[in-house]
Amino acid sequence: MSLLLDNQFKELPPDGAVDTKLFLEAVSHLPHFFDCLGSTVFSVIKSDINGNITKIRAVYLKDPERYVTLQDILEVEREAHGAAWPKVGATLALMWLKRGLRFIQILLQSLVDGERDENNPNLIRVNVTKAYEQALKRYHGWIVQKIFSTALYAAPYKSNFLKALSKGEEVKEEDCLANVHHFLVNYTATVDAIYKMYTDLNAELDYTV
Repeated sequence: MSLLLDNQFKELPPDGAVDTKLFLEAVSHLPHFFDCLGSTVFSVIKSDINGNITKIRAVYLKDPERYVTLQDILEVEREAHGAAWPKVGATLALMWLKRGLRFIQILLQSLVDGERDENNPNLIRVNVTKAYEQALKRYHGWIVQKIFSTALYAAPYKSNFLKALSKGEEVKEEDCLANVHHFLVNYTATVDAIYKMYTDLNAELDYTV
């Protein structure tokens, strides 16, 4: 699974802190994931992820020694922005980024778990729908939800999706899914750690776009 395994996320330390530099290096390759889904509608998520990564990186590069972990960034911005926080800066960018990352996680985990439409087993619509509904739908207004409901019907065949993840190589489905499972170990731990950080710092916002 070249697209994923070529850019593995690192194992987190015991305290669950997410190293900013390592995180940005790993996450910068993920927007290409959405090219594998085919539909141009998913380019909206891809663009959003790219934009949020850029915002977080810009803050980090201002003072790498100060922003060693993602939590360092949130705590510094909380102090600097007062009542405007957390709807500002890299804190807001990471808030939305983690939702895109959760979308990827749920989609891939659903495939690994073998969830499928028994009447159309080579479609991944069930998996993409689950990921969208659990990770993103609640944050989207009616118009955006309608756009994505259309995109779900344009999701590729599972065989084509797995081949795209394998950079066009013909790989057995079970081998592809074994690689996805391997990728998800550190990836899921990282996404979960970011969600926990937002909960612990009371930094989560629940508005729609």
